[in-house]
Amino acid sequence: MKSTNYSYVGIAFIVLVFGIIFIPRIIDRIQNNDVTRLESRSDNVKLQTKDDTQLSYLVINGERKKVMPFSFTNQYGKVITNKDFEGKVYLVEFFFTTCPTICPKMNQNLVDIQNTFPKRDDFGIASFTINPDFDTVEVLKNYADQYGVSNPNWHFLTGQQDDIYNLANVGFNLYAAEVEGAAGGFEHSGNFALIDRQGYIRSRTDDFGNPKIYYKGVISQKEQINDEGESEEISALKEDILKLLNHE
Repeated sequence: MKSTNYSYVGIAFIVLVFGIIFIPRIIDRIQNNDVTRLESRSDNVKLQTKDDTQLSYLVINGERKKVMPFSFTNQYGKVITNKDFEGKVYLVEFFFTTCPTICPKMNQNLVDIQNTFPKRDDFGIASFTINPDFDTVEVLKNYADQYGVSNPNWHFLTGQQDDIYNLANVGFNLYAAEVEGAAGGFEHSGNFALIDRQGYIRSRTDDFGNPKIYYKGVISQKEQINDEGESEEISALKEDILKLLNHE
C-alpha cells in the first residue's frame, strides 16, 4: 500500500512541475499569437497570409484596369452581370466543358480554392465558357454538379460567343480562340484573374515591382511543380484572396 501511495505522490509531483514550467509558456505563446486557435464552429479560413504587403493594380495608360461590363446567363438560367460581383472578391477563368486538356485541372484547382473559403458570401468565381454553342445552361449545370460546386457565387456563364471572346481577349487580355485542329477545337489561357471588391484586377508583384497580373491555374498546390519545371501559384492565390477579403 505504501508503494502505491508513493506512486500517486510521484505522479502528482510530475503534474505539478509540468504546470509550473509549461503552462505559463503556453499562455504566453497564445497571448503573442504564436499558437493558432481554431474553433470547430468558426467560419474563418484555416489559412494565414505571410505578410501584409498590398497587392498591385494593373495600370494601363495611367488608369487602373477594371473589369468591363458584362451580362451572361448562368447554370441556373439567371442573368448575371458584373454588378452581381460588386462587393465580392472573385476569380475569373475561361474554359469549355468538353476541354480534353487543361480545363479539368483548372476547375479542380478552383474547387480546391472554393473549399478553402467555405461559407464566405463575399467570395465568388466567374467561369466563362468559350464554346457557348455546346455549353448550354443545362450542360453547365451538369458540369458544375460533377465538380461539386457548392459556392452560390460560383457562376458558370454562357452567352454570345463574340461577347465572351471580347471579354476574354480585350477585357482581361486572357487569350481565347476557336482554332481548327486544336484539342477540343479551342485554345485558351490557363490563368486565373483575381478581382477585388471594387472590380479592379489585382495581383502580387515580381522582383522588379511589376504586377504579375495573373495566376497559373493549371498546376495544383499538391503537384507543386509541373513537368516543365513551372511552380504552382494556387497557394499564392489563396493568400492573396484572403488579403483582399480581410483588408478591403
